[in-house]
Amino acid sequence: MANDKGLIVSFGEMLIDFVPTASGVSLAEAPGFLKAPGGAPANVAIAVARLGGHASFVGKLGDDEFGHMLAGILKENGVTGDGILFDQGARTALAFVTLRADGEREFMFYRNPSADMLLKPEELNCELIRSAKVFHYGSISLIVEPCRSAHLKAMEVAKDAGALLSYDPNLRLPLWPSPKEAREQILSIWEKAEVIKVSDVELEFLTGNDSIDDENALTLWHSNLKLLLVTLGENGCKYYTKNFRGSVEAFHVTAVDTTGAGDAFVGALLTKIVDDQSILEDEPRLREVLKFANACGAITTTKKGAIPALPTGSEALALIKGA
Repeated sequence: MANDKGLIVSFGEMLIDFVPTASGVSLAEAPGFLKAPGGAPANVAIAVARLGGHASFVGKLGDDEFGHMLAGILKENGVTGDGILFDQGARTALAFVTLRADGEREFMFYRNPSADMLLKPEELNCELIRSAKVFHYGSISLIVEPCRSAHLKAMEVAKDAGALLSYDPNLRLPLWPSPKEAREQILSIWEKAEVIKVSDVELEFLTGNDSIDDENALTLWHSNLKLLLVTLGENGCKYYTKNFRGSVEAFHVTAVDTTGAGDAFVGALLTKIVDDQSILEDEPRLREVLKFANACGAITTTKKGAIPALPTGSEALALIKGA
């Protein structure tokens, strides 16, 4: 399928989430698990493709049944797989996700090491990365070598080629050696990104301050930034640019599972700005885009698992129209 839209390349991990068949129970009490493909950067790539954008994924999977299944899911969803590698010596990462009664999540990971952690700088498809108009990444790929060096090189290659750098730290504390290490490494690449999305919980974590106000959010501002976003779950999102700031309300839906909502939001935003970055300087247009992104995030919470729940553009527009 030829796609003349600007290419959005997502870099990082793809794994399988095992989600309990019953909500509001601990992992030990769960009667069974549904396997749900996930991993934030891969979710973003599929969110982009499902909304009609042009997406590619760069990362490493295990040369095992789960790894090939995940590569197949990317392909089925229209994400090009030129950046995918398979590791014969390590497994595809797994995560067991507990859904609490309120739809929020707790994680237990199996990666010791998993294939995604073993991506080396020299294995990167730099040609693919250079063709990106937007290069999107998280922070999980910063946790250990050699993946960290691969991440830093990929960012540099994308930046030198003129891509817009998009960062969603996607904090998963159980994966880091310590909260201190997590904060330091997440912030170590902060100044490079031009679009950053953090959740309210990540804002508190990174600033060490539990105020979700403009003053606290703006302590994360830096001179290279074009757009800082703080997502607030059922309270919508806040946005900050050099010249204006504001908030956009959420759409109210019955949340079943919040997994992937932030990734749907990011995918929607990137799809809308990839070919017209002037939107970032035009508040009325940016607000429309964020309204669309909020709708995509809201729809994703209405089903279990991230990828099965990611919406199409027409579903998002129907929600906006019906609100």
